[in-house]
Amino acid sequence: MWGKGEACKIVCTHPRQISAMSVAERISYERGENVGSDIGYKTWLDSHGGRHSSVILCTTRSLLRVLIPEGLEASEKRRKKVLSNLTHIIVDEVHERDCCTDFILTILRSLLPSYPHLRLILMSATISAKRFSRYFGVCPIIDVPGITFPVKNFYLEDVLSIVKSQKENHLDDKIMGVSDEVRELTEEDKLALDEAIHTAWLNDEFDPLLELVAKPGSSQIFNYQHSVTGLTPLMVLAGKGRVSDVCMLLSFGAICELRAKDGTTALELAERGDQKETAKAIREHLESSISNSKEEQRLIDTYLEKNSNSVDITLLEQLLEKICRDSKEGAILVCLPGWNEICKTLDRLSDNPLFKDASNFLIIPVHSTLPYKMQKKVFSQPPPGCRKIILSSNIAETAITIDDVVYVIDSGWNEEKSYDPYNNVSTFQLSLISKACAKQREGRAGRCQPGICYHLYSKSRASSLPDFQVPEIKRMPLEELCFQAKLLAPNRGIERFLRKTLDPPVLDTIGNAILVLQDIGALSQDERLTELGEKLGSLPVHPVTSKMLIFAILMNCLDPALTLACVSDCKDPFTHPTLPSARRIADAAKAELASLYGGHSDQLAVVAAFDCWKNAEERGQESLFCSKYYISRSTMSKLSCMRKQLKMELVQNGFMPKDSSTCSLNARDPGVLHAVLVAGLYPMVGRLRPPLMKGRRAVVVTRSRGKVLLHRQSLNFEPSLKLTDRHPLIVFDKITRGDRGTDIRKCTVVGPVPLLIVAKEIAVGPAKEKDNGKGGIENDHDGIDEIGVDVENKSNQQPEEMVMSSPDNSVTVVVDGWLHFLSKALDIAQLYCLRDRLSSAILFKVKHPNEALPPVLGASMQALASILSYDGLSGISLESAATSTSMVNPTDISRFLPGRSTGTHKMSRREPKRFKRRKRPQKQDATRQQRAPECNTHKQSKSPKEQKAAKQQNPPSGDLSLNGYGSSVYGPYGTRGTSLKRPRGN
Repeated sequence: MWGKGEACKIVCTHPRQISAMSVAERISYERGENVGSDIGYKTWLDSHGGRHSSVILCTTRSLLRVLIPEGLEASEKRRKKVLSNLTHIIVDEVHERDCCTDFILTILRSLLPSYPHLRLILMSATISAKRFSRYFGVCPIIDVPGITFPVKNFYLEDVLSIVKSQKENHLDDKIMGVSDEVRELTEEDKLALDEAIHTAWLNDEFDPLLELVAKPGSSQIFNYQHSVTGLTPLMVLAGKGRVSDVCMLLSFGAICELRAKDGTTALELAERGDQKETAKAIREHLESSISNSKEEQRLIDTYLEKNSNSVDITLLEQLLEKICRDSKEGAILVCLPGWNEICKTLDRLSDNPLFKDASNFLIIPVHSTLPYKMQKKVFSQPPPGCRKIILSSNIAETAITIDDVVYVIDSGWNEEKSYDPYNNVSTFQLSLISKACAKQREGRAGRCQPGICYHLYSKSRASSLPDFQVPEIKRMPLEELCFQAKLLAPNRGIERFLRKTLDPPVLDTIGNAILVLQDIGALSQDERLTELGEKLGSLPVHPVTSKMLIFAILMNCLDPALTLACVSDCKDPFTHPTLPSARRIADAAKAELASLYGGHSDQLAVVAAFDCWKNAEERGQESLFCSKYYISRSTMSKLSCMRKQLKMELVQNGFMPKDSSTCSLNARDPGVLHAVLVAGLYPMVGRLRPPLMKGRRAVVVTRSRGKVLLHRQSLNFEPSLKLTDRHPLIVFDKITRGDRGTDIRKCTVVGPVPLLIVAKEIAVGPAKEKDNGKGGIENDHDGIDEIGVDVENKSNQQPEEMVMSSPDNSVTVVVDGWLHFLSKALDIAQLYCLRDRLSSAILFKVKHPNEALPPVLGASMQALASILSYDGLSGISLESAATSTSMVNPTDISRFLPGRSTGTHKMSRREPKRFKRRKRPQKQDATRQQRAPECNTHKQSKSPKEQKAAKQQNPPSGDLSLNGYGSSVYGPYGTRGTSLKRPRGN
């Protein structure tokens, strides 16, 4: 269209922000202009260019936000306006098959008929072109040959021999001159080879054949078989006695075992023509190949006995040493599965005398969770005499070009998230790469000059790799995707829409996702989008996270919720040193940070770390804090940017005022913090069971009755070993399945009250006779005692009305059909009332985001925050900061605490609670009194604006009515009806 003088508006999507930004910069550079004029880019955290730009490169999520903007009415109008102005949409790297890309392709496929002017282009170097073409109605396929350089491949058997022979240089000119590049032969190539083979065999004219064979290129040339006779160049030259030419082809890798159409081999043709020297050369080559093959297999078998299902960091280190000793120039790209392997390799190289000198080696980690400024370092040229080593996840496999990379080390592994829809559990685990992925990694070595690729897996394993990875849509939870499908097409069924994807997901996965959306109130029981759901769709985070943010605003605890909402997209901010002594200090420092907000929480340790980092940064002590508490400065910087962006989204959508000071009055209250955390992680809940015997590890029992171990890096690992008969509740973010089994890395010990507030399903029945008189909300003794969910239907139990007839009755509360607690009827009635008020408060904020809550709802939220504030922990007593962090001076952290410079950490003081609470056992009271300085809160001075807001939320005079708690009750996740138990949807 530019050639016709017509206006052009192009959007090009990439799976990752580093790809979008670097490609935009590269195009701008080649056009001799700055980014942001004709060429721009857009990601969540950064953008350059705008409406005036002709080409916008963006992430797939950015385009999805344009196709599905906030508000249903605005969505259709804005989508029409945007698509009408676009001329081309380019979806790059479609072979990666991430959820967002597959979803966008489905949307665009349905929209193209309505926008006939729009051109859609799908691009990839390893795409299954015919399949995508059929998906889009047999659209044209254009094969664009790229400019690539030859790449020599070494596999595990070669690598083991290379590192074993320390004296020989494996990068001499003879080896480097041989390429393993595989190029498909064109029809012209085949006609030329047919003619050359025919002429050489009949007329002894060898020059045309030798010219073709001598060309740099593919092994397919010297292993090409004549279309009629089946003769190969090696067979022709062997039959004619061309000994030197036969040796040359054998050194190139010509295959002796191939047979012509009449069944003869090159050796048989040499013997038939009485070419003794030629036959001898072929026999010696075959014998040598067999001997080498046996030695290679022996090396592989010995190696795989000890290393088979993970990245061998030791072999990787040895190979890097060998490359750097045998050559002096050329950057090295190491393709690793994820951040854990990157850190292990980085630590190993940091301890290696060869790589310690920063003037000789520049080691750069690259991961999607790192800030773009750090990722961008891979494109910079190191000083003369300094060699660049890049330790990267799959972020560097596609789209970006690192000019000076000559050597690529392919670990053969990817970190892959998988999802079991039948147990409703997500896991992260290492998986073998696909052939498409291996080709992408190999291609990084030949982008700008000839290169070498080292595959840390055998040739036989390479041939057995799957052609492509399993599409992400078939192995991931789909809450976000189902939610976006409903936002895009409110009147269409979610399952029906997702069936139109290129690889439709498992039906159970869709069903589980719909249940989650119904539980948070985003969808009704008949899958209609609710007012709450429409509002949740306006935020660029998971719908459950959006709900957590609204809950945090109502609890005046927004600031830590912002951190919790953003931290999942960042790497762990805590660094993990390799030395045991340093690791103990780092663990103690993390525990000290967690103790600021109650302790026993990996998630709240991050919240405390961010708060202290921010305060240290403002005082110019950032480096000191990060060094002392083993914090990653880059991760904190990215987290800060993400928080600001999310906060801006909340303001723009009316969830909070620009002055957010009143939204975080309870930001340092451990009890309220735990409730916010439960709201964001539910239903990932479990009970921690003590070790059965000394030397064993504690296990977490999940709803599916599965037993999962705690990871040693968790703050709760050591305390869990000291458990006796208690079974505390924990919430966790994910379950990871690795080489050592299935475990939980990050979890928090919580009390039962937050869970009872946010739980989906609660049943109430009479307490067992042996439990009568205990009262209060307490954990049952074994934690998983089966009482039965439908308690009101049992013949030997009282009717529901009798169970709740007296406030002093002891009752059993069953949460989600498996967690059992004891309570007084009055306590559970109060909680049901507060669930009702919480639901009403959330709906009010959705309908009237800029208005203050009505007095009754405001008072109820204050009462709820007060109850949560006093809940504290259950099952594990808090240790003092001095005890749990004896490796670190406990007074040092005082200088980094927000809002103060010395002394102990102060919490915000609460007003007295409005509800009368039962009397706890004396033993528990003593424990609570020990915790009082940490769990109770103290009043802070408030600005006039804060005082006015607090005055509006003061409860009205008189007691709040709790009558009718069983007649029409709601929970924060939808209508409960007349029963105290909501049945699970079909």
